[in-house]
Amino acid sequence: MKIRSWGYNIKQGVANIFRNRLFSLASIATMTACLFLFGVMFAIVINFNHIVKQTQKDICVTVFFEQDITEEKRNSIADLITAREEVSYIHYTSPEEAWANYKDEYFKDYEDLALGFADDNPLANSASYEIYLSDIAMQDELVEYLKKVDGIRTVNSSESTTKNLLEITSIVGYISIAIVIILIAVSIFLISNTVSIGITVRRDEISIMKLMGATDIFVKTPFFVEGITIGLIGAIIPLVIVYFVYDYAIEYMLSQFSIFTGGFSFVEISTVFNMLVPTVLAIGLGIGVIGSAITLKKHINI
Repeated sequence: MKIRSWGYNIKQGVANIFRNRLFSLASIATMTACLFLFGVMFAIVINFNHIVKQTQKDICVTVFFEQDITEEKRNSIADLITAREEVSYIHYTSPEEAWANYKDEYFKDYEDLALGFADDNPLANSASYEIYLSDIAMQDELVEYLKKVDGIRTVNSSESTTKNLLEITSIVGYISIAIVIILIAVSIFLISNTVSIGITVRRDEISIMKLMGATDIFVKTPFFVEGITIGLIGAIIPLVIVYFVYDYAIEYMLSQFSIFTGGFSFVEISTVFNMLVPTVLAIGLGIGVIGSAITLKKHINI
């Protein structure tokens, strides 16, 4: 198809939008609402995963050693632990450090009582390694391994916290996927209907064009242009809305909900948009193409 023909078909595709402006606006409005909700869910999931990763940093597996363990043996255990792929890093807590931390937490207002243990550390056998994981999903596997290591007396882990985090992450993921599928299906349906109306309006014109020798691609291109244009407009508008709403929403949550002021940080808008923009534009383009293709296949027998 010649460049002049492409220009004509693009103009016809845009003209179709104005011919069926009521249905086109309805499609754009619905797509905007759907992709706005998608953008909101996308931002929520990214921030949720970000918070989970921050929480993971505070979750650790603690191991205590057998009595009278030598420093050499303890160091060899450290080498075994750090060599495992799920381990991010370990922190050694000496008996003296353990007692100092314990005093600060439980004897803060009873310093006289703590002085009674000045020459006798009650936590003399509490040397430990705090093991931080790169992936908390691998905690159970690590715990089972540590229980078999010679020289380790006790292994403590936050099983309930880890299980809850993993379950919540899974639930959020499934809900997000379900919502996205529903929104995409609705948008495809609306664009398909809009293009279908355009075909109905131009049915006689299309028949005449075919009798005059117009090719299949020449006849179909304006409707693809119509669907793609609606899809892209319906994708750009929610991106603009999310961009301006995001920072306001973050500030509102920080000011209204104290849980978010306890060391949590949210993902910067630039980071969110680096992933959101290409995703939403691709979805908008895909919806436009698929919606047009379904309608053309159903209504135009060329």
